[in-house]
Amino acid sequence: MEFFRIVKIHTDEHTIQEKLTLDNLESMSNEIFIIGDQSSSKANIGGLWGEFTLTRSEIRGGVRFALMECPNALAWTVTTGFDPAPDSIVIHLTINRQQKDASFLVEVQEFLDDHGSCLLEFFGTA
Repeated sequence: MEFFRIVKIHTDEHTIQEKLTLDNLESMSNEIFIIGDQSSSKANIGGLWGEFTLTRSEIRGGVRFALMECPNALAWTVTTGFDPAPDSIVIHLTINRQQKDASFLVEVQEFLDDHGSCLLEFFGTA
């Protein structure tokens, strides 16, 4: 399954890669937080779905985050410069399931809403 959020922020790939680091994780989301070891590319995090290793990779257009031990292979990207909104930030979240229960889907939507709101505030002050 895949989910999208368009965040009306005009920025560029370099700025996303520079600003959206694991050091700034708690400014990007109210739903996840660092609980243990951390480097520039991975951290032990806690959040609404439990404890995971979160990885961060720079990709074309921005960054990708992934929950390594997640049984749903949950990952999301924060990019700009491409469809469906090349002049905005696009959050694209995927899981490796075609169907999930309604409560999980609500949690995903809430995570995306929170992430989008935090990015609006973060880039407004960054």
